[in-house]
Amino acid sequence: MVMGASGSKLEKALGDQFPEGERYFGLENFGNTCYCNSVLQALYFCIPFREQLLEYYANNKNPGDAEENLLTCLADLFMQISQAKKKTGVIAPKRFVQRVKKQNELFRSYMHQDAHEFLNFLLNELVDILEKESSAVKDSPQSSPEKAPNGPVQPLANGVKKEPPVTLVHKNFQGILTNETRCLRCETVTARDETFLDLSVDIEQNSSITSCLKNFCSTETLNAEDKFFCDKCCSLQEAQKRMKIKKAPHILVIHLKRFKYIEQLGRYKKLSYRVVFPMELKLSNTSDDVDTEYSLFAVVVHVGSGPNHGHYVSLVKSHNHWLFFDDENVEMVEEQTLQTFFGSSHEYSGNTDHGYILFYEGLGGKS
Repeated sequence: MVMGASGSKLEKALGDQFPEGERYFGLENFGNTCYCNSVLQALYFCIPFREQLLEYYANNKNPGDAEENLLTCLADLFMQISQAKKKTGVIAPKRFVQRVKKQNELFRSYMHQDAHEFLNFLLNELVDILEKESSAVKDSPQSSPEKAPNGPVQPLANGVKKEPPVTLVHKNFQGILTNETRCLRCETVTARDETFLDLSVDIEQNSSITSCLKNFCSTETLNAEDKFFCDKCCSLQEAQKRMKIKKAPHILVIHLKRFKYIEQLGRYKKLSYRVVFPMELKLSNTSDDVDTEYSLFAVVVHVGSGPNHGHYVSLVKSHNHWLFFDDENVEMVEEQTLQTFFGSSHEYSGNTDHGYILFYEGLGGKS
């Protein structure tokens, strides 16, 4: 563990305002791992997730289990940071990065990687591990219902498939979308629920997160070759389709679709559009019409003009201070600095640092 010069500067800047028990560590970059470092910092400062992961790990760590996985590597890294003797410094997340590369060949090359793909891969991998562990506990002969890591699950009657366990990833990040389709002939509404761990939204020039979310939930007409097969009419019909947020997650992760495939160019292009993201966000368009209020606590920023090269950094709110994490370097920044990451109002501006993944925490306590 190396003490970074930025670490001592940070301690001086915070002085006696340094939050008790908190640790601010930069992460070493292994060639091209900024995509990983920026997401790890955002997740580390997602306090309920950090606390539940460390608690789960402490309760379920078995010295006899030689097998490490992404969950144990992530929990180890979080433990290393949270229990470090020094308040600031640099940690090398070597085991974690090696594990990521071992699990997924996508991340093995030294090419520029996508932070959103990495976040998706990581959360889904954690869900798989937690679900497997939960069913292993339930299937073991000596297990009693209380032993299950996520509490007892009631078996359902009539051979109906048991609900999968609610993992700590689900508790924090999972929301439910309802996809509603209304047949314009018979007016029958077909609703289908789907879960999400993040929302990927299309962006427009000079817009805001609120308008992007409105567009995400807007009504679309299905006609011509897009007609909908209505079960009641037993035929293809014109219909209206819209998305509604049925259950808002405790941690709302919004991914801005800044990389767009341009047919004429035959490649992806980065959209540097200015998209304003507020510190406080009201999520309307929920099916129960209750506004859920959120507060921004982390932003992963893509730095660079194209999709195949560039760099990732993150900004994180901790104890009412904003911190800027750029691999090994950590520094304090003012809240208004976040405005420089909204994007550019015209295409050929020199600014290439744009908000890419936003992390909001629900203000209504733990849902």
